[in-house]
Amino acid sequence: MKIGIVGLGLIGGSIFKKCCLDYETVGVSRSVVRENVSSNYSILCGCNLVFVCTPMNKTLEVLDKLENFLDENTLVTDVCSLKEFVSKKKYRFKFIPSHPMAGTEKNGWEHSFPELFEGASWAVTPRETDLKEDIETLNEVITYLGAKMILTSPQEHDKAVALISHAPLVIAQALCKNIENNSLAQELASSGFRDTTRLALSNLEMANDMVLMNGNNIKDAIKLLNANLEELISGEYYTEASEIKQFREKLYL
Repeated sequence: MKIGIVGLGLIGGSIFKKCCLDYETVGVSRSVVRENVSSNYSILCGCNLVFVCTPMNKTLEVLDKLENFLDENTLVTDVCSLKEFVSKKKYRFKFIPSHPMAGTEKNGWEHSFPELFEGASWAVTPRETDLKEDIETLNEVITYLGAKMILTSPQEHDKAVALISHAPLVIAQALCKNIENNSLAQELASSGFRDTTRLALSNLEMANDMVLMNGNNIKDAIKLLNANLEELISGEYYTEASEIKQFREKLYL
């Protein structure tokens, strides 16, 4: 299998560094200079599977461009953290949207590493016309990368990531804003605040795309959070918090 990756940042770079160990692997990048990487999309010709790992706001443009270089037998997937917006158009190549639930607060090729996806979930949102064997081919590589494929719909995916990723990022940023004008809180802030607000360090272009493109689902997630906060601080806190602690422990067994 020949694998191509467009965009060699944290996600694309990590896919590249892992796949080049066992597959013929090529990349498209304007900034990464190394063997089997080019700024010319023609390097992707003959690939069996292509990962599009560009920022969300450039993904549709890249998918359109790929129609000039790939044939109908090539399988293409993206890694965007939203799935509904990429699921509407039909391409001449075989396209199955997906999203690896992995990353760090850092970005760029220099911070990518082949073990990034070990133990991660990888959402796949096939359309009704997608063939089972193509989903199996994608799953083969996802499994090779160390992740577990989870099949879902684009709509349910976008609601779920608002709850577990996009709203937490906005909340982490809001917590930082909370102490902008409190010098004592800034002096006292320690490991708990540091860990709770880590997502505020996320790639700003990615965060901006999330907020602009998934705003309604994020608002719904924050409304649910507000309701749960009210319940916690007005109810029998110790009992409720104990149940939450047990749930969290089971979640990450």
